[in-house]
Amino acid sequence: MKKIQLITVIAGLLFSLTASAEDKVTNRIESLPRDLEIQLALSALPPHLRDNATVYVLNPAKGFEVARKGTNGFHAFVARTGDDTFKGSWPLTEYRDDILYPISFDSAGVKAQMRVFFDAAEMQAKGTAPGDLKRLIQDRYKSGFYKAPERAGVSYMLSPVLRTYFNPEESDRVVTANFPHVMYYAPDVSGEDIGAGKLGGMDPFVILHGRHGYMIQALGLTERAAVNKEYEQMLARLCSIKDVWCLPKENWQLPKEKGQ
Repeated sequence: MKKIQLITVIAGLLFSLTASAEDKVTNRIESLPRDLEIQLALSALPPHLRDNATVYVLNPAKGFEVARKGTNGFHAFVARTGDDTFKGSWPLTEYRDDILYPISFDSAGVKAQMRVFFDAAEMQAKGTAPGDLKRLIQDRYKSGFYKAPERAGVSYMLSPVLRTYFNPEESDRVVTANFPHVMYYAPDVSGEDIGAGKLGGMDPFVILHGRHGYMIQALGLTERAAVNKEYEQMLARLCSIKDVWCLPKENWQLPKEKGQ
């Protein structure tokens, strides 16, 4: 009898470990409260564009869904697996549940850059393994499946909070930052081309180099303080959900030292 009980316990433990391993491969991101997700998505945009923008929410079982149809050509959402996930050669072994990536696109970006985010969310929802997803997206970039924007344009990321990969072309290190900024499409533009300053500074710099690269311009300190003030309550709600979504003290720019 004791032997049977022992075998049952061992079998249960093995099942638990197997289920845990499978969860890491196919786990789905937990939804944010709908009103909070919409507010966070719209915080990516400047005030004059928010009322008439199209807004999406993430359905972890399907991908992004329209929460409100807009009319001004701008689209906003909160990515939980960003396009930077697919940069670099580091292995993607699991889907993180702490990425928070409020972003918006104009009509040119919707046709080009935004598609990567939506494809990734849909495939993740279907249970695509993380490593397979990264390889597939990278192959699509290489093959030209994802086109560069057809014209100059802008992607606003003016939200007061951002948690994502610090330098995804080099490693999978993740940080939380207070870094509202504007991104301009910069296909095949290098930092040297624009005389880029230091990463995270006030001078423009380039990220995600290549056909889908961006030139980044940070908001000034005064403008950043105003954004933080406007969204104090939103930031408090996010902080109450996950500790890593709390803004680091004195974090007025992207961290330069080793972070979380």
